[in-house]
Amino acid sequence: MQENSKTVPAEIKGWNWGAFMYNIFWGIGNKTYLPLLCLIPLFNIVWVFVCGFKGNEWAWQNGDYKDIATFKAVQATWNRAGLVQFIIAAVVIVLYIIFFASLFSSLMNSY
Repeated sequence: MQENSKTVPAEIKGWNWGAFMYNIFWGIGNKTYLPLLCLIPLFNIVWVFVCGFKGNEWAWQNGDYKDIATFKAVQATWNRAGLVQFIIAAVVIVLYIIFFASLFSSLMNSY
């Protein structure tokens, strides 16, 4: 392992939307296999948040990054994709709730 993989710079620590939303694929792409624990039912509800919080640190420790700028550039792509996916999922869930609430309401009004 490289010398820089032992210590995680402070500017790298933080939330990673890619690790949160694409946990398994992100883990494989970043040579970090702890996100594979998201395959365990029920445990994955908690573990996705752990991946989001610790993702940058795991990727730095297991990656072959020559500097922080390169690392941030790679993770910025994952972060954008993860954030877009999160927004899409949130909108779909809200629309789903609105649709079924209105359906339930119209069914109750018909009786």
